[in-house]
Amino acid sequence: MSVLTRDEAQTRARLIDVQRYTVELDLTRGTETFDSRTVIRFTALGEPAATVDTFVEVKPAELRSVTLDGQALDPADLDGNRLALTGLTAGEHELRVDAAMRYSHTGEGMHRFTDPTDGETYTYTQLFMEDVQRVFAAFDQPDLKSVFELTVTAPEGWTVLANGVTEHVGGGTWRAAATPLISTYLVAVAAGPWHSVRTEHRGLPFGIHCRRSLAPFLDADADEILDVTRACYDRYHEKFEEPYPFDSYDQAFVPEFNAGAMENPGLVTFRDEFIYRSAVTETERQTRAMVIAHEMAHMWFGDLVTLRWWDDIWLNESFAEYMGFQTTAEATRFTDTWTDFGVARKSWGYDADQRPSTHPVAPDPDAVPDTASAMLNFDGISYAKGASALRQLVAWLGEKDFLAGINTHIARHKFSNATLADFIESLAHATDRDVHAWADQWLRTTGVDTLTPAVTHDAREWTLAVDRDGSRPHRIAVGVYDRDLTDTQGLVLRERYESDVPHTGAATPHDGGRPALIVPNDQDLTYAKIRLDEVSMETALRSLSRVPDALTRAVLWNSLRDMVRDGELDGMTYLETARAHLPDETDLALVQGVLAFATTHIAGRFLTPERRTVALTTLTELCRDLIRRTEDGSHPGLRLTAVRGFIDVATRPDPLQEWLSEGTVPGGPELDPELRWRVLTRLAVLGTADEPAIAAELERDPSATGQEGAARCRAALPDPAAKRRAWEAMFASDDLSNYLLTATAQGFWQPEQADLVREYIPRYYQDAVAVAARRGPAIADVAGRWAFPASAVDAETLRLGEECLRGADLIPALRRKLADQLDDLARALRVREATGA
Repeated sequence: MSVLTRDEAQTRARLIDVQRYTVELDLTRGTETFDSRTVIRFTALGEPAATVDTFVEVKPAELRSVTLDGQALDPADLDGNRLALTGLTAGEHELRVDAAMRYSHTGEGMHRFTDPTDGETYTYTQLFMEDVQRVFAAFDQPDLKSVFELTVTAPEGWTVLANGVTEHVGGGTWRAAATPLISTYLVAVAAGPWHSVRTEHRGLPFGIHCRRSLAPFLDADADEILDVTRACYDRYHEKFEEPYPFDSYDQAFVPEFNAGAMENPGLVTFRDEFIYRSAVTETERQTRAMVIAHEMAHMWFGDLVTLRWWDDIWLNESFAEYMGFQTTAEATRFTDTWTDFGVARKSWGYDADQRPSTHPVAPDPDAVPDTASAMLNFDGISYAKGASALRQLVAWLGEKDFLAGINTHIARHKFSNATLADFIESLAHATDRDVHAWADQWLRTTGVDTLTPAVTHDAREWTLAVDRDGSRPHRIAVGVYDRDLTDTQGLVLRERYESDVPHTGAATPHDGGRPALIVPNDQDLTYAKIRLDEVSMETALRSLSRVPDALTRAVLWNSLRDMVRDGELDGMTYLETARAHLPDETDLALVQGVLAFATTHIAGRFLTPERRTVALTTLTELCRDLIRRTEDGSHPGLRLTAVRGFIDVATRPDPLQEWLSEGTVPGGPELDPELRWRVLTRLAVLGTADEPAIAAELERDPSATGQEGAARCRAALPDPAAKRRAWEAMFASDDLSNYLLTATAQGFWQPEQADLVREYIPRYYQDAVAVAARRGPAIADVAGRWAFPASAVDAETLRLGEECLRGADLIPALRRKLADQLDDLARALRVREATGA
């Protein structure tokens, strides 16, 4: 299949203008395909006597007929996904396409899912980038916006949702209200026997929807979800002068969704893990709220104003990421979102920005020549780094001028498309500051700056100079802390002041003695790695949990994390610091973020197998300390986090077996489905669960999540036959859906089973290439992300991977994933060498 190039898109946009799509989908034609009939009304541009040639895209199972202005075209002329339209005279044209299209089980195009709990079937679209062609014929590029009229025929008893309000007109047929001008990739349909909760807000229909089997869980959280939705809607109407531009706001929680959510105008789709079947923490509820806010921000920035070409994807995602965290903090009960961003989300950007595959937040257009290369930029840079850059911009520019520029941008480009240059020009209209220079320094460059303090002092005053290893200007807050006179381990804020890096002129002396702790980038306003001076480092290691502000503690934990990754701090020192301070930590996001890094990266990769055993013991004791601390029931989220952590690092099966047989942790919580599958997976790794136990648990929980849990457990069994079956399911067959493939891959590679799976390491590089080529980008992402042998930290795994990159013909999605995995593997080897780990 051909990918669309930027040059082709620019040429086609000069040749045609698209007015309207009329699309009829019939979802009653069986389990393999559905019918798709499309009428496209468009105009060929140019001089009356001239003719133009272009093409339309479609990826059918069967192309039945095509007519252009009433004249039949030969379906056999379809070349891959392109059908040529030649000799178009200037003026209006009508193209009709009748095709059978395949359902997907990979989360692309029209995804079809049958719920194992009750046998009900659901379908939904994910048309991002170029997957509209899997559902209907289209001139598929973001700057050919059009009106869309959809009619869907579905089985009786189903409800059809779409971008606009839908009406059941009889016979299983549903008609959606015509959309305003939107891009092809934003068209959305979700059809099935949905359970729905509907309301209105400010005269606008709101709805939330999920599978029927999840109905009790949606109902339990409906008030919270709708409260967050209403609060964000109201807050955005305070920020944006342009009102919400669509006729309804539905949020559908759909199965086997690849992303976190998708910003389809009027019908946002979310992965239905956000409908919680089991206990979750407040931080997880905060994440759901943030995603709701993120997607709603897209209604203005992404849907109403859309990028012209995919080099400006950051204009969508960085803005929504920033607004998602900021608006959640402003408008909902979740007021500490930036702490979670700092400790969990921002590291995604830092890590991506230090790999060879890094790219500017706003890459040069020539670096995104086609849709395949554009897909690779949906990463930590376009999201987390971009949001960090915008947060720094707001700190430098001021929120008033920032929002003024945003509103100018929306007013100028609503229902149209825009570029980076347009965005910067709108900001420049609202301020006297040189935002063009700021954009060049922040959005057109790569890498992470490092800020290192140098402190001089005497008995009466002290001076701070901040050295910058990098090229960007930074507006930072500096936090200055003293020992608490009433508590030798406590710290109190002396002052917090703002400073520019680099600083021009001599450093300003500060009155008073040498502070116990100086934190550059206090409040986490910029995007940079932070190092501490020697005294502050000693204070942080001794008193980190006593720093009074959670966001400041996030900056300090991130500094330690970066030092571990850079080989400047032994991983065991990090674990000992966590053991000392997490039992006193009050912010759950910090506990979860620190435990995740300690378990996955330090114990999982940065330490040798011999030291891993010691690390797991330390983590077990840490989690046990947290469990003891929460025995009074006052911190259920912290207790749940500790229990999950204890399960994941357990080296002895006895306590886990006892919990499973009793159905509860002593003192709580009871083992809900998520905890039961987590316990069983760890017991499988340790060799004390077997197939009868897995089958019995699956009978107890036959849900889709239960199916995934069983696949994960079976792949984790330390048995050659089990490993062989799992491998064949992943790579020799195309039967596994995207979620079942992910679950199987998550169970397969276990550090405790290194000898058992060693033979599969060279096979991985052959079989991953084949399955990616056969099944496409979504499965390539799973194969590169989850099926990679990340626990095999040795030179031979790295050598085989580099050989694969040099010699194999990889699709771009897998090539990028492997390049990143191998860079992480090389980093782990360097860390081990640097720290003697």
